[in-house]
Amino acid sequence: QIPKDPAQRRVRELAMLSQQLQQVHPNVLAKVLKQGTLYQNEEIVVINKPYGLPVHGGPGIKNCIADVLPILAKMLENMKAEPLHLCHRLDKETTGVMVLARSKEVAEKIRLLFKTRQVEKIYWAISLGDPDPTEGTVEIPIVEKEVRSHQSHYKMTLAPNYRLSPEDGKVVKIRKNRNAESAVTRYRLLAKSSACSLLELQPITGVKHQIRVHLAYGLGCPILGDHKYSHWSKLAPQKLPEITLKRLKLEQSKARHLPLHLHAHRLSLPLGEQIDLVCKPPLFFQKTLKKLELDVAND
Repeated sequence: QIPKDPAQRRVRELAMLSQQLQQVHPNVLAKVLKQGTLYQNEEIVVINKPYGLPVHGGPGIKNCIADVLPILAKMLENMKAEPLHLCHRLDKETTGVMVLARSKEVAEKIRLLFKTRQVEKIYWAISLGDPDPTEGTVEIPIVEKEVRSHQSHYKMTLAPNYRLSPEDGKVVKIRKNRNAESAVTRYRLLAKSSACSLLELQPITGVKHQIRVHLAYGLGCPILGDHKYSHWSKLAPQKLPEITLKRLKLEQSKARHLPLHLHAHRLSLPLGEQIDLVCKPPLFFQKTLKKLELDVAND
């Protein structure tokens, strides 16, 4: 049955959308991506990645961005074109700026720019709670660990190089975890209201799920709709504060349908000249900002 409440209907639509993206014909998907083209020149095509669409294929994934790149290339170039190439990746649930290269050489060049941290990436996220201090840098290595619970699963987590000594509360260096990758995220509070915040994030490194882990476990402010990183030992829907539920017109029992509010807002690419690419958040993200009264000065 269809929920009467508009917010719950919207949340349900998004969950459905993710499923529908797996059922549409690849040509239709390529068309959606073409309509979301933000920028193109002779070297690159920049798209606005939709919510719920994986970049790569895998078990149970019929549709992904990688598979429709040949179709998209033809649509953009009136039928005669080499397939486009991926230069970097975004999580399935992340939306926003994504760069594709028109040739293998350009793709290699851009991958190297990402690897050598010459690409400036700015994300927006709505988080639960607000970080203290309101601006800073999280620099804690990240490692993948198995969570042993009734439903064993893997998660990325923090592997700090320091801890507080129980005797005197002083900071002590501890032995480095050999498998951990160093991870650095700058963050800044843009607005806060309704027990939530709008944060601007700049990942300096590119570790898997870095922003999500640094916010949830480093700052204690998990991203709204991040059900995976809102708890450690279990797989369960995120628990939301009363005021947030009220503003979103959502019941806690329906919180599991809330989408991840993480958006690749801006990308600055030094390709001969500095190419600045900006993509405004998707409609569901904008609506959440409105409902939570998170007013952001338009930059």
